[in-house]
Amino acid sequence: MGKSIKLFRINGIPIGLHPSWFIIFLFLTWSLANGYFADQGLSLPFAGIWALGIATSLLFFGSVLAHELGHAFVALRNNIPVKSISLFFLGGVAQIEREPRAPGEEFRIAIAGPMVSLTLAVIFNSLSQFSAGLPYLAAAFDYLGRVNLLLGAFNLIPGFPMDGGRILRALIWKLTGDNYRATRAASFTGQLVAFGFIAFGVFNVITGNLMNGIWMGFIGLFLLNLAGSAAAQANLQQKLDGVNVEQVMNRYYPSITGETTIAQLVSNTLAVNAQGTYLVVDPGTPPGILTLGEIARVPRHLWNQIRAREVMKPLERLVQISPDTPLLTALQEMEAADLRFVPVLEGFQVKGILSREQVHNYLRLRTQLG
Repeated sequence: MGKSIKLFRINGIPIGLHPSWFIIFLFLTWSLANGYFADQGLSLPFAGIWALGIATSLLFFGSVLAHELGHAFVALRNNIPVKSISLFFLGGVAQIEREPRAPGEEFRIAIAGPMVSLTLAVIFNSLSQFSAGLPYLAAAFDYLGRVNLLLGAFNLIPGFPMDGGRILRALIWKLTGDNYRATRAASFTGQLVAFGFIAFGVFNVITGNLMNGIWMGFIGLFLLNLAGSAAAQANLQQKLDGVNVEQVMNRYYPSITGETTIAQLVSNTLAVNAQGTYLVVDPGTPPGILTLGEIARVPRHLWNQIRAREVMKPLERLVQISPDTPLLTALQEMEAADLRFVPVLEGFQVKGILSREQVHNYLRLRTQLG
């Protein structure tokens, strides 16, 4: 998803807009003003039609946000923290900090979003009926009712990682007791659904419906990529299941004191440590990490004055892991924080160092050994 523009918080959850959202918002508003509402024969001036288009688009994305909040609130009720919700050109996504640990959790979280959308479809359809005397409102509510019905039904398609695919995974998980097997099966159905979208897109292009064909094909490719990633993630989880950081970490690591100057570091130790990553360790104080990135940002003429502790990444900016942390959890946290190395700590005592390269080497070895 990349970086999103943060707007506000709901129940502590940051809500943001991905830059791609602005493209689809403008396109949807233009389509409503120049297509849907124009075809309704509404007696509104040009500015009124566009104002109605903007308002309807905002209500539509409000509906998408409500869908994602449905997932998020149920996740919170199941003690799963929610990092953020972002709206982007294909809808929205709620990012949770961990995967559900039981099929019941997975089912409840997955079904919540479509249920919100279907409920909104009923509400907007009722509002359309009540506002029949005001054609422009009736047209807007009718559109929102239809699109929420479509949104709810579309997300129930059993293709992982869509909501329907997650519901399917929960059911297979419940029946087999095997989360990894359930994920692979749901990912396979997700790939079949994706190929179906691509085939439908090709058919539309051949029959002359170019824009719909391109759009369907693009959605198919997007889902295919997500389903493939989910399958790869399941394989990774299975290989790392039951493995703790202590089994992979390096107990021998280059370290320096906080008093070491950059000049001393470069002249005395950097030549023998090709990775250029050091633990900065002083007795009785929290450790830090110093990498080539921090060293490179120090002007050359200040090397004799700047000390390691002044430019290191301090403990509060590092991922906190202990020897008994599951290796998969440590890897996910390192990738989320964009860290190549983290110290393995018990209190303030450094027990070792873990790098992403060590994890990848461990995985390659596991693959080679079968």
